[in-house]
Amino acid sequence: MAVNVAERKRALDGLDWDHLEFYVGNAKQAAHYYATAFGFRIAAYAGPETGVPGRASYVLEQHGLRFVFTSALNADDAIAEHVRAHGDGIRDVALRVADARAAFDLAVASGAHIVAELRECSDEHGRVVLATIATYGDTVHTFVQRDGYGGAFLPGYVPVARSPRAPHPVGLLAIDHCVANVGWNEMDGWGDFYAKTFGFSQLVSFDDHDISTEFTALRSKVMSDAEGRVKFPINEPAKGLRKSQIEEYLDSYGGPGVQHVAIATDDIVGTVRALGANGVEFLETPASYYDSLAERVGEISEAIPVLRELNILVDRDDRGYMLQIFTKPLQDRPTLFFEIIQRRGSLSFGKGNFKALFVSIEKEQAKRGNL
Repeated sequence: MAVNVAERKRALDGLDWDHLEFYVGNAKQAAHYYATAFGFRIAAYAGPETGVPGRASYVLEQHGLRFVFTSALNADDAIAEHVRAHGDGIRDVALRVADARAAFDLAVASGAHIVAELRECSDEHGRVVLATIATYGDTVHTFVQRDGYGGAFLPGYVPVARSPRAPHPVGLLAIDHCVANVGWNEMDGWGDFYAKTFGFSQLVSFDDHDISTEFTALRSKVMSDAEGRVKFPINEPAKGLRKSQIEEYLDSYGGPGVQHVAIATDDIVGTVRALGANGVEFLETPASYYDSLAERVGEISEAIPVLRELNILVDRDDRGYMLQIFTKPLQDRPTLFFEIIQRRGSLSFGKGNFKALFVSIEKEQAKRGNL
């Protein structure tokens, strides 16, 4: 069914990030870790005590970020099966829209597979409309229409009065982009999916000449909405001498999924210092990276010795520069990790840092025996 541009624009009006839902083995412990290490506040809870049977969910918030950690309470639950197959990871990249029905109907008309039909949830705080479609692997997108909902998160959730606190506040602000790893030769197909379903366009692409080292390679393209609020880089493996980080992820996660989430800050030096003090581990950057940094990126506000100390990377484009750093995997399987990013005008995804970054990743792969 053909969908015209005006219909798509109306259906996706106000598209933005709503929340990320993680399926995990122990939601209570995961919530505590992300609160004390990454500075989130546990804001809401749902479970049998609140009329939601079979699972426990904790909502964590920080500035414009909202994460939900959910565990099954029964071994034969679909949530438990997801965790058995993938380990802890992101199940739902939920998107806020003004009209969930219109967005869902558009997606289905464009070929998206239905996971959960349109449904309305309401309580004394108002109404929320939800609908869910499938995307790469077992990952889904839920359209969320909040209609001014005033409750803790969704109907069935209650506020949490007390939350553990991080020793050092970290200043994480919002999702910058959310990265998918997909299988061999699947990148273009998923790029087409986002173009048809969401009207996204390709912001930039990188081939195996851009993203390669002595041993491994990958290909990537970035799909984005017109306003640049919601950006989905999509990675696939490319041929190299050894197993790439994308292949390691696919093997460890058991298929395609969310590889990493880039989270914005307006003070990356302060954020990285605080996260490190809270116990978060980051990839180490080769020392030689900083020897010619000033020549490569020009004048920047941050002191290069401080960036070297903290392993922060820098890249520049025609609009400015950006700073970034990557955590080590956030669970025992080498799957999901976070990127911390500060943009000073740049719209770059760090092309100039690819070589140093992937050398660092390969060192970690080698330690695990997976290179």
